[in-house]
Amino acid sequence: MKGSNKVADVIDGKRVAAEIRQEVKQEVEDLRANGVTPGLAVVLVGDNPASAVYVRMKAKACEEAGIYSRVIRLPVETGQGELEAVVDELNADGAIHGMLVQLPLPPQIEERSITWRIDPAKDVDGFHPMNVGRMMIGDPLAFRPATPAGVIELLMRSGYDPSGKRVTIVGRSNIVGKPLSVLLSQKMKGGNATVTLAHSRTPDLPAVLREGDILVAAIGVPEFVKAGAVKPGAVVIDVGVNRVDDPGTEKGYRLVGDVAYEEVSQVASAITPVPGGVGPLTIAMLLKNCIVATRGIAGIA
Repeated sequence: MKGSNKVADVIDGKRVAAEIRQEVKQEVEDLRANGVTPGLAVVLVGDNPASAVYVRMKAKACEEAGIYSRVIRLPVETGQGELEAVVDELNADGAIHGMLVQLPLPPQIEERSITWRIDPAKDVDGFHPMNVGRMMIGDPLAFRPATPAGVIELLMRSGYDPSGKRVTIVGRSNIVGKPLSVLLSQKMKGGNATVTLAHSRTPDLPAVLREGDILVAAIGVPEFVKAGAVKPGAVVIDVGVNRVDDPGTEKGYRLVGDVAYEEVSQVASAITPVPGGVGPLTIAMLLKNCIVATRGIAGIA
C-alpha cells in the first residue's frame, strides 16, 4: 500500500460492475443455448422513490444482460396476505428463477415472514435463513448477499486482495456489515482477512477503525468516518449512500457516502467514490446470483 503523501487512487466501481455484467451476459447466452432463459422477478410495494429508482435500474440491467425481467408493482396499502399470495405465485412460476421483494416494506407488512416465505432456491438476495446459514458455513454454492459480495469483487478486481489484511467494518446490519464480516473471514478466495466488526457503540471507535488496512464504512450516517479514523495508506470502501440538503444544486440535494471523502482521500491509498463505487456492484452481483439460481433450478452445472 502507498504512503499517505498522495491523494488516494479512486476505485472505479462502474468499471468493475461492467466487467461482471459482461460475464453475466455470456453466461445468459450459454444458458439460452441449453434452452433456458434466466428469469428475475422483483416485487415493489408502494411508491418509495429510492426503491422505485432501484427497481428500474434492476430491470434495465436484466434487459441488457438478456435476463427475462418481471416487475410486480403493488399499492402501498397491500396487506400481508396479498403479498404472501404474490410470493407463492412466483415461487411456483417456472419462468422465474430468482426473485426478491424490495425493502423496506410498508409498516402493515411483517418483513421477516415475507423474507422467509421466498423459496430459498430463488432467494437471490440471500436473506432467507437457510441461505444465511449456508453462507455462514462457507458453502461455495450459497447465494452471497449482493452488496457484501460486490465489496469483495471490487477489492479483488482492483488489486486489493484482503487475504492476510486487517479489515475493519463499521456497521453491523444484516444486509451488509454482518455478512461481509463472515465472507471476509472465510477460508476462500476473497477472504482470509482478520476482521473487526465495529458499530456506533464501540468504545474509542476511531482508534478501532485505524487498525484496518482496509476500512469498510456501512453505518448509514453521512460522512461519519473522518480522516482521523483512517490508518494512513488504508484502502477505504464506502458503502453508504445518503442524501444531504444542498440548495446550491439543481435538485436541492447531493449524494454523499458514510465517509468524509475529501479529507479521507488525503490519508487513504485508495477510496471508492459515492456515487460510482460500491453501488454499481450491487446490481451486478444480483444478476450473478440470478445465474446461480437458474443453473441450480435447471440442473445445469
